[in-house]
Amino acid sequence: MMHDRGKTPLRATRLAVFAAASSMALLLSTGLSFAQTAVKWLHLETVPAQVKMWEDIAAKYESEHPGVDVQMQFLENEAFKAKLPTLLQSDDAPHFFYSWGGGVLKQQSETGALMDLTEAMRADGGGWEKSYNPAALKGLTFDDRIYAVPFKMGTISFFYNKELFKKAGLKAEDIKTWDSFLAAVNTLKEAGITPIAGGGGDKWPLHFYWSYLVMRNGGQAVFEAAKNNEGEGFQHPAIIKAGEQLAELGKLEPFQGGYLGATWPQTLGVFGDGKAAMVLSFEDTETNQRENAGDGKGLAPENIGRFAFPIVEGGAGAVTDTLGGLNGWAVTKNAPPEALDFLRYLTNAENERMMAGIGMLIPVAVGAQDGVTDPLMRGAADQLAASTWHQNYFDQDLGPSVGRVVNDISVEIIAGQMSSEEGVQAIQEALELE
Repeated sequence: MMHDRGKTPLRATRLAVFAAASSMALLLSTGLSFAQTAVKWLHLETVPAQVKMWEDIAAKYESEHPGVDVQMQFLENEAFKAKLPTLLQSDDAPHFFYSWGGGVLKQQSETGALMDLTEAMRADGGGWEKSYNPAALKGLTFDDRIYAVPFKMGTISFFYNKELFKKAGLKAEDIKTWDSFLAAVNTLKEAGITPIAGGGGDKWPLHFYWSYLVMRNGGQAVFEAAKNNEGEGFQHPAIIKAGEQLAELGKLEPFQGGYLGATWPQTLGVFGDGKAAMVLSFEDTETNQRENAGDGKGLAPENIGRFAFPIVEGGAGAVTDTLGGLNGWAVTKNAPPEALDFLRYLTNAENERMMAGIGMLIPVAVGAQDGVTDPLMRGAADQLAASTWHQNYFDQDLGPSVGRVVNDISVEIIAGQMSSEEGVQAIQEALELE
């Protein structure tokens, strides 16, 4: 039988259509889709168990949403801070990224790089917004507009090696005041023990000392006035005294040799290796010291204790005033709706409870607090629950330019390279240039 070359026999056409339909059905049945939406997630987490937790959560979400591909992207902490401003203005901007809240997030929101999440979180009676601890939203909200999805809260406190304390004849419960803390540093040195693991290389770990001393000396009213450039600003006598006390600590040489060049992971390693008795650190220190210890095991959990930053006698601050994180996930302006849907899923009570269960965080999702089972994390959670003033990290709360000066002067005052008066003057000048 003859036929024109430009025509296809009817039987062949039907077979081709059938084959194409069968191929499409096969593709769909295997979970593949031609219209996959990528959700780009930028983080800075280095603990393998915690990254694995996220990967498992993302994989479960993808299995329930076949058209979504969650792509996890990593940057080391310092590289993250250095590269993020440029990245946010580029075509390679992530859809959401880790945020410390405060002035840094506020500045990012003012550049137009971020998505305003207020309507999305308050839709349908505000169910999404109400699923979080209200305090967790505070540092992520400016002028009643929400710019990040809450992820976790945390507080900075002292962690100590119980065996080294016992060797020096120290009891943590006796360290209640700044003077008793300085006395403990001297006692440890006399016993031949390095008192504190310090990280001057990254600078920000040492700003915790200056920040807490400002809080303990001045209280909330003095800090809020300084932040808003009211009255004497950062040149208030209570803030100058905080720097003088920091210099006094520095003169005792309490840190390990080479601390001015030590990164934060190295600092945690010093503590985890038992080479320093204390570290002023985050709520998840038990996990992180283990990861950074030379043997990968670190100190046994039962050998680690914690205590609150001590009060300053005569100061306006209370021991129940806490310094720490109000962390969230900021969403960029061009993020697809799937990014918001995944974020709501990532931070729901069930997933936050699982993350709390491995010592990853103190949850902010309502109903997830029972996931905190680790005694050290439970201590931090209880401290936060009783907090009379929870202050976001100074270097984040004050914005990038002032925050950078805060970190710089903290290190220089401890190292004896700058006086307290010179330090507060530098901060004041940076604040007035804002």
